[in-house]
Amino acid sequence: MKKDLKAIKKEIKALSTKVEKIYAIVSKLKKPKPSKKVAKAKPVKKTVAKKTPPKSKPTKMVTAADTVFAVIKEFKNGVNAATLVEKTGFNRQKIYDSVKILKKKGMVKSPEKGIYVKV
Repeated sequence: MKKDLKAIKKEIKALSTKVEKIYAIVSKLKKPKPSKKVAKAKPVKKTVAKKTPPKSKPTKMVTAADTVFAVIKEFKNGVNAATLVEKTGFNRQKIYDSVKILKKKGMVKSPEKGIYVKV
């Protein structure tokens, strides 16, 4: 029986060394080189952008000078300040300021004092 136990002990030692060798090999296989795996990005669905209605241009404000010029254009022989006040509803000072602006722009001339004609 002692011989059998010694034989079994010897076999167990041999098996344990084999197991250790196999374990070492397996542990090397489990630790592969750290390869950087690039995760594939999911294909992005193209979303159709909602079309916004085109922005309308802000309406151009009609200036007092534009209003005065429109009245002056109606009269071929020229118009005086009193008529401009009557047609536009502006006060005299606003009329004079508007005419001054129009003269600077070269849109109106004054052939006589107080008479304004389109150029």
